[in-house]
This record gives sequence, structure tokens and C-alpha cells, in this order.
Amino acid sequence: MAKTKEQKQEILKALTEKISSAKSVVFTNFSGLSVKDNEDLRKRLRQGEGEYYVAKKTLLDLAFRDAKISDLDIKTFDGRVAVVFGYGEEVMPAKIVDEFKKEHEEQISFIGGILEGKFLNAEETATLAKLPGKQELYAQLVGTLMAPISGFANVLAGNLRGLVCVLEAIKKNKE
Repeated sequence: MAKTKEQKQEILKALTEKISSAKSVVFTNFSGLSVKDNEDLRKRLRQGEGEYYVAKKTLLDLAFRDAKISDLDIKTFDGRVAVVFGYGEEVMPAKIVDEFKKEHEEQISFIGGILEGKFLNAEETATLAKLPGKQELYAQLVGTLMAPISGFANVLAGNLRGLVCVLEAIKKNKE
């Protein structure tokens, strides 16, 4: 069923808003994914504050131009293109697609992505998927900051243990 010009304009407007509000965008080629697999990926992405969107390349190209991302030519992408919008953590969409890709190697692949308004190629997007998330980075930072403090506390505790042992030895000698 063909869409009217007004319907297409509404879809374009909604898509442009999604692009503007997304912190990161991942483009995938999804040839051969079943409906069930597509729904599984959508579910995983929703849990990770992301959204999976499939539209014609021409419509996607127009939407990205409207969102002022012009150094991108979606029409040149091979195969069927899906867009993954990340509204939460910047690396989360790439991580989720990368995990999904391990189970469906032949059916989905990275085409590229957008982070901070800049286009990333497929290799850069795959590298982005390997980066730790914000919570992991915070945990690493806290661990790094706590290491000297906990080491210092252990040194002080060791001195106190030594003092207690010396006092115990003196007590036994006096008895």
C-alpha cells in the first residue's frame, strides 16, 4: 500500500527527531534475518535504551540530511539497511548489535555508525562495540582511586599487627 505524501512527511519528521535525540547511531546490513530474530534484536535494544528502525535508503538519507548530518550517503550502503538509535549510553547500541552478531554472523553486519556527529566506518563501529560501558569505566576509576588508599590502610594495619605481636611477646616474657 503506497503512502501518501503527508504520511511520508510525518515519517520523515519522526525519523529526523529520532536522529536528533540519539546519542549514537549504528547502521547494519540485516540480510536474511527472520522476523523472530528481528523482534529479538528489537527487544534487546529496547532494554538497552535503543531502537531498531528499518526504512528505505532514500527516506533515511533525507532524514539524516534534515538532521544536518550531510557527510553521509546512505544510498551507497550495500544490502538492506537498518538503523539502531542509542538514546542512553553511547556504546550500548554497538555492543548489543555485536552480541547479536555473534549468534547471527551471516545475517547481520556493521555498515557504520555516527558518534558525536561524525561518521564511523564498519571497523570503527566494531571497535566501539568493544569499549567498556560507562558503569564499567566508573568501576575501574573507583578501583584505581581506591588502590592507594587501601594499600595505605593495609600498611597501617600491618604496623598495628606488628605492635600487638610485640606487646603479646613482652607480656608472655613477663609471665
